[in-house]
Amino acid sequence: MWPALSVLLLTTLLGVGQGLFFAVYCVQVLERFALRAGPQDARFYPLAAALALAFLAAGLAASFFHLGRPERAWRAAAMWRTSWLAREVIALPAFMGCVALYGLAHWLGWRAHEVLPGVDVTLALGAAATLLCFALFVCTGMIYACLKFLPEWHTPLTVLNYALFGCASGLMLATAYAAFLEPGLVRYLAGWTAGFTLVALLSRGAALVRNARLKRRSTLQTAIGVKHPRIRQTAQGFMGGSFNTREFFHGRSDAAVRSVKWAFLLLVFPAPLALLAAGLATPSAGLLAAAFVVQYLGLLAERWFFFAQADHPQNLYYQRIS
Repeated sequence: MWPALSVLLLTTLLGVGQGLFFAVYCVQVLERFALRAGPQDARFYPLAAALALAFLAAGLAASFFHLGRPERAWRAAAMWRTSWLAREVIALPAFMGCVALYGLAHWLGWRAHEVLPGVDVTLALGAAATLLCFALFVCTGMIYACLKFLPEWHTPLTVLNYALFGCASGLMLATAYAAFLEPGLVRYLAGWTAGFTLVALLSRGAALVRNARLKRRSTLQTAIGVKHPRIRQTAQGFMGGSFNTREFFHGRSDAAVRSVKWAFLLLVFPAPLALLAAGLATPSAGLLAAAFVVQYLGLLAERWFFFAQADHPQNLYYQRIS
């Protein structure tokens, strides 16, 4: 498949925003139940919510560049009964609204107001936002995992990887954010960041092994009903490209695709973890911020590979241009 830049930005930026909010809300939950000390700076929660919203808004803005008729984008929600894309279109603004209310409630100091005994307004809003956060992960992942004709995507690992990469990158950003505003939380967040990154490595590695062993259901023989073992296509019947050749095939060599795979494996996992460890040892907020930047660049490469690896059945015919 052709990896459109707008989709790469959409899925990675949303993941960072979701993961950042999840990390910050977990800090508040642990503080509420006295499992660890909370942040001393009152700006920690509202600014984190604003930062998460910024990433979510940037991802939403990026999505419009992939639409043929952006002015009709609102109609995408109409098919929510059958379309995971429509459900994502509904879940995203609902999640953004909850995050905005969560940050506003912290900014206005509403933690003293209880909606239930022992449950303040911000905790309740955060719980609602967390449910929407993971609903959005599921919707985004299922857009691809539900496609049976693309076996590379048709697996629960697709949804799991979207969630794990989002949480890992959001936690990485939360660690860097805490280094500037709340240093006492850095080691705690760094531990969770390393844990989610390693689990994401196992999950993505499992997907890579699975996809390497896939056997194609369709071949040139089954496509045209000819059982001869040697069939060679020499032309498509026209000299130029078409929508099919542009949108369903990435146009890169196998060597280039392999290079991207090894690049993302390096940039998403060992490189940011090494910078994370160095940032803790120094300590250095700059190194922690660099760890996030490196991992995010790796996530862009990972998402490019995710799309490029999916081999649409129509490429049996349209991949070759005379």
